[in-house]
Amino acid sequence: MTSESAIPTIDPYRLPRHVVPHRYELRLEPDLASARFSGLVTISLTVHQVTDTILLNALDLAISSATIDRPNTQPLTATVEMEAATQRCRLSFPQPIAPGGWRLHLTFAGILNDKLRGFYRSTYTDLAGATQTIAATQFEATDARRAFPCWDEPDFKAVFATTLVIDRALTAVSNTRIASESVEGGKKTVRFEDTMKMSTYLVAFIVGRIESTAPVFVGPTPLRLWAVPGKHALTRFGLDIAAASLKFFEDYYGIPYPGDKLDLLAIPDFASGAMENLGAITFRETALLVDERTGTHGELERVADVVAHENAHMWFGDLVTMSWWNGLWLNEAFATFMEMLAVDAWKPEWKRWETFAVSRAAAFSLDGLHSTRPIEYPVRAPKDAEAMFDVLTYEKGASVLRMLEQHIGPAVFRDGVREYLRTHAYGNADTKDLWIALGSVARQPVPELMNGWIFQPGFPLVTAELQSERELRLSQQRFTYVTQEPASEQLWHIPIQIRLSIGGREDYRRLLLTERDVTVALPAGVTALFVNAGGQGFYRVRHRAPLLRQLIDGGLARLAPIERFNLVSDAWATTVAGLMPLAEYLHLTAQFKEERDKNVWTVLLDSFSFLNRIITPAERPALEAFVRDRVEPAVKDLGWDPRPGESDLTRQLRGELLGALGKLGNDPATQRQAVDRYRRYRTDPASVDPNVIPAFVKILAYLGDAARYEEFSQHYKTAATPQEERRYLFSLASFRDPALLSRTLSRTINGEIRTQDAPFIVSAVLGNVYGRELAWTFVKTNWDQMDRLFPKQGLRRMCGGIVALATPALERDVREFFASRHIDLGGKTLEQYLEHLRVTVAFRERELPTLKDRLKV
Repeated sequence: MTSESAIPTIDPYRLPRHVVPHRYELRLEPDLASARFSGLVTISLTVHQVTDTILLNALDLAISSATIDRPNTQPLTATVEMEAATQRCRLSFPQPIAPGGWRLHLTFAGILNDKLRGFYRSTYTDLAGATQTIAATQFEATDARRAFPCWDEPDFKAVFATTLVIDRALTAVSNTRIASESVEGGKKTVRFEDTMKMSTYLVAFIVGRIESTAPVFVGPTPLRLWAVPGKHALTRFGLDIAAASLKFFEDYYGIPYPGDKLDLLAIPDFASGAMENLGAITFRETALLVDERTGTHGELERVADVVAHENAHMWFGDLVTMSWWNGLWLNEAFATFMEMLAVDAWKPEWKRWETFAVSRAAAFSLDGLHSTRPIEYPVRAPKDAEAMFDVLTYEKGASVLRMLEQHIGPAVFRDGVREYLRTHAYGNADTKDLWIALGSVARQPVPELMNGWIFQPGFPLVTAELQSERELRLSQQRFTYVTQEPASEQLWHIPIQIRLSIGGREDYRRLLLTERDVTVALPAGVTALFVNAGGQGFYRVRHRAPLLRQLIDGGLARLAPIERFNLVSDAWATTVAGLMPLAEYLHLTAQFKEERDKNVWTVLLDSFSFLNRIITPAERPALEAFVRDRVEPAVKDLGWDPRPGESDLTRQLRGELLGALGKLGNDPATQRQAVDRYRRYRTDPASVDPNVIPAFVKILAYLGDAARYEEFSQHYKTAATPQEERRYLFSLASFRDPALLSRTLSRTINGEIRTQDAPFIVSAVLGNVYGRELAWTFVKTNWDQMDRLFPKQGLRRMCGGIVALATPALERDVREFFASRHIDLGGKTLEQYLEHLRVTVAFRERELPTLKDRLKV
């Protein structure tokens, strides 16, 4: 007899492969009133070698019985042992189980928890003022095991046949269409069709008083949006992008949607933005429900992005799934890349690839740290997988895919993706499998090009400098904010495109930089050149003098908006790294007073906000005057009111500039207008462009007293849309009065603010220069309670607020606190936050002595 314990190389976080499930018949009976559920699952499995032990995943479940049988044999009853440390259940049988097909029967029970993971409860207040409960699921990465015993790893794909027994007044939704429904004894039994073969983390069930739209058919697929009663009016926009993106992906992938229906469900309490459960995608309300008439461009864009992202996953992630969690980046990066393609095709006027540059900059910021990580890295324990949900997985991953697509050509890239999906449909794959498919179609060495971007940390800084009028030297080195010795020897294969201005015409040079440096021959008569033309390369560029001066003198307007964005973003990053003098950067910002691109202004305003975090109160008036000098010309040009034919992006820019001028610039005229516009908005909402509403709410909070705080608190409680609710909620973190900010912080742990939002509010107060010390004291005092209350993902995001504690004394206290408490946020998360803080404080120490003089306008 060969027992499980005799099988070599048993990993405490991986299940042995000698027992493999292929079908789950799952019956669950949730009791929303008592917040408990009971269940029975029959798992059809194959035993590949004789064993007397079966290991599977289970956590926070009470398993009351476990038997195994097959035709013509007596059932065997197992002894059940829960192994909480490894989140597993060990079933020990009294005699050996022979190879072949078996059926494992498990009876179990659990709690509908309030942690927003596993099978959990969410509450809302209905139109009559009564509290209602929804039972919902969130299983990624490894929380299906909290709802039913299972092989909770992505490559243990199986078919799921779910039955839910619920109260008659409730509605149930799962991954597939309803096969049958019956009522007996006051309970409703809802049986769903079999799913396709898929991973456990994609299983979903939602039970409660929820309502759907009428179905919209995309081919044969019925598409619906679901929400709590009273929010049907907020579903139209989400339904439109859901239908458009589903059709787009079917065409792009060349494969029909793999499910039998598609439901998109808004859940009142949801830890993430959304979750790609096959056929039953769950969302935070702000990511799905929106009023087109009152939503800002940014709010509409977010809904479009998230819906398209999740729909993209139905193929890339659900149909073909990573073999293990180290491949999570490929799921998320590809879905991020595809959301951009789909939304850009749906709303080309939104210029989505240009605005994605702002998201890419966030990835640059993290990836410039020594404590960054490769996009793909080994994952052993579940907490290692949880730490992968960051900007490196999403934004950097999508950026390098976009760079590859542009390098080999969009049509070739699409055909390679189709080949990958066809080859691995209903199965699992790894990063190398995508490179093989793309390389085969492109007939290029894709692995050699891409492995450096995926498997090594960081990114390159490309320095461009003239050797002579006819020679350009390009060199690469790893970009870091803090120099370390010895210098990194890393190299990348960098697709580079250079635009040359020669008289009145433009010419281009393309090359793949694989060495430390290369010399590029230039034609005669070059008056200016720009490296990273088109702006899609995932690298920063330092144009050395006189190249930068030539770009400025030659007219920045000749550069595309994304190129101007990159120019400023790269200049600011090299300034923070000490490679460009601050005075030179501040002078550069003066060249953009005529700028009207939203993304360029985003990086400019972000750099001004960074300076606001490091200056002392005595220097703040100088910064305010500097901001007014830079921003006022654009505000005077744009005004407060939209003009006929104006783009959505320009309207969004107006709101952001007004908010910056009234708050960061502390401009009295803008503040007076904000008060007047707000008064008008409260009496006649339609008279005010939605894109300026966040600006005057932000300004009024900045100026606000206790009466204004109470007013905004009431608006938060009575908001008509999720976006309005969020706007007023976050305004409570923007006041300056310490007493008011203390009230906001207290509400994050006393139940007044949902646990899905509370960590982000704490982080926002940490980022408020008037409340950061107060917030940090609050975090230290209440850490244990927050650790119990907040979702782990939210707690990690909350701790990101420490990067704003930008004084040497606060930095020392932060480091001492986390070290003394032995806090682990998963992966390198905490290490990255602390290094970010070090970079900021180092910049402060370097620049603060002369900053006031450098801010002179």
